[in-house]
Amino acid sequence: MLNERLLESAARGDAAAVRDALGAGADVEARDGQRRTALLLAVAGDHVETAATLIAAGADPDARDARKDTPWLVTGVTGSVAMLKVLLPAGPDLTLRNRYGGVSLIPACERGHVDYVREVLTTGIDVDHVNDLGWTGLLEAVILGDGSGPYQEIVRLLIAADADLDLADRDGVTPLAHAVAKGQTEVAALLRAAGAH
Repeated sequence: MLNERLLESAARGDAAAVRDALGAGADVEARDGQRRTALLLAVAGDHVETAATLIAAGADPDARDARKDTPWLVTGVTGSVAMLKVLLPAGPDLTLRNRYGGVSLIPACERGHVDYVREVLTTGIDVDHVNDLGWTGLLEAVILGDGSGPYQEIVRLLIAADADLDLADRDGVTPLAHAVAKGQTEVAALLRAAGAH
């Protein structure tokens, strides 16, 4: 029951209740039916104080759930810079891949999380990591983005981080070719100006 209390408290972001459950002997790595830990539940809900409490208690930022997510990987989906900063001191494995074979940078690029992309690029994460679809963060920003301001800024950030601008998808289509095909004129101009082909 203690473990259930811990998980429920983490999911709703009740840091005090999490501290109480841990103090009473709950297992910080307890899992729910989908193998999610209290930390993963806190991260998914962007409950920063709760996550900090769990990290202080030794929670694992790399604990995988049934969908191959980890607390760290979920930060790329939510785009929470505050959560990234809570988890980084715990030493998450930046090379771990989600169920699509991507590192946390890739979903952040796909979803237009500018601030997260800016921050995660300072960690040494692989800017040219290729996921199981054959896509990099840059390809995801172009293919799944809409060319609007946030995606333009992500492209700028990736250019500044020395991303390989000509790394093509499995069909040999480059980010620039995708941008042109999708009518993303501003993104195409940024790529051309940076020397993309």
